[in-house]
Amino acid sequence: MHSFPKPIVFILIVTANASVHAACCYFSAKDKDVNQPAQKAFITWEPEKKTESFTVQPKFEGNAVDFGMVVPTPAQPKLDEMPRGFFKSLAVYTILEPMDLTKYKRRRFFSARAKSKKNGRVPKPTTVRVLESGVVGSLDYKIIVAERADDLYTWLKENQYTYSGDEKTLGYYIQKKWFFTVMKIDPKQMKKKTDGSYQGDVTPTRFTFKTDTLIYPLRITKISVKDRTEALFYIQAPHKVDLAGSNSYQMIFAPMWHNALSFAVAEKVTDQEKAWQKVVEPRLKDYRQRTYDMRKEKITPATLEWAKRIKDKDIGVLTGQVKYNRKAPAEDVKKLKQLKGHIKPGMFITKMRKIFTPSEMNKDLQFVRAKIVDTEDDIEYYSILPTSPP
Repeated sequence: MHSFPKPIVFILIVTANASVHAACCYFSAKDKDVNQPAQKAFITWEPEKKTESFTVQPKFEGNAVDFGMVVPTPAQPKLDEMPRGFFKSLAVYTILEPMDLTKYKRRRFFSARAKSKKNGRVPKPTTVRVLESGVVGSLDYKIIVAERADDLYTWLKENQYTYSGDEKTLGYYIQKKWFFTVMKIDPKQMKKKTDGSYQGDVTPTRFTFKTDTLIYPLRITKISVKDRTEALFYIQAPHKVDLAGSNSYQMIFAPMWHNALSFAVAEKVTDQEKAWQKVVEPRLKDYRQRTYDMRKEKITPATLEWAKRIKDKDIGVLTGQVKYNRKAPAEDVKKLKQLKGHIKPGMFITKMRKIFTPSEMNKDLQFVRAKIVDTEDDIEYYSILPTSPP
């Protein structure tokens, strides 16, 4: 067992003829949930077992031979195909519920808004080893290891993976002795257009592996980001989670939640909310100043979009035993059943979004137990507040 941190990330590598899209969510735009961010992942963290699984699904349009993914993991992963509409169902499942009009006095909304170099040296035997190969859904995959970054860089090129990064980035993970899963689209699984290109949703794929910590290293994705990238994370864990340090969503969520309580009927405010209000109030001035400073630097604070501890009735929504109480097409609600078995009762799901600039991507992204100072945060957010953004 190595003592270094053990994160996981995926790189999407495409040519100019391909495009990659993903999902995000505000309560008023389910379609936007499915089509916007550049990165999205559903992550399940089981610290007792030191096991992490994450599911990703890029959307593809272009020449299938130009598409590839490189996924480094700290241990050899187990790959499983997930339901094709998995992320769409997640978006529907995490739409905020209607506002509790019995709790708030009046309603108010705010407007939102690679190239190999020849150096003449005698070629060395490659250190790249293929440990496993197979097909998962529409993806042809290989799990490989390497001892040298230049070997892996060359291997990717020779095997027609259009890797957009550099050897130094690969070396960072090779030094940690990580495993690399490389994936290509199987064109037979895609729809061919009249111009000969393909389009369709790549099969959602779940990677399960052993790890000591829950972390998402942005450093490896920085190379493909010009101005900014938007990431959406659904984190399923024993407790509510947040992003560490200045990436915390509390700077936006805590003032929004505190302001919402000013509209609440006093008798409807719970003891938990009263206690949490005392924790939040001393931090409000600091949060507002930090948010102002970040925006002056053209940095976008993270946002919390949904947070709930999953109960039996929430599982009942998936099976149809409990009525779904938001607005969504009946067919989409019916398909929520594909989340059954993946959404686990007793676990907390935290949905958060963050837009990153390259200057913010020099360090890996860490997920931590949600708290303010030393007080743990278990406040749920699954229904519209008077101050919720659209």
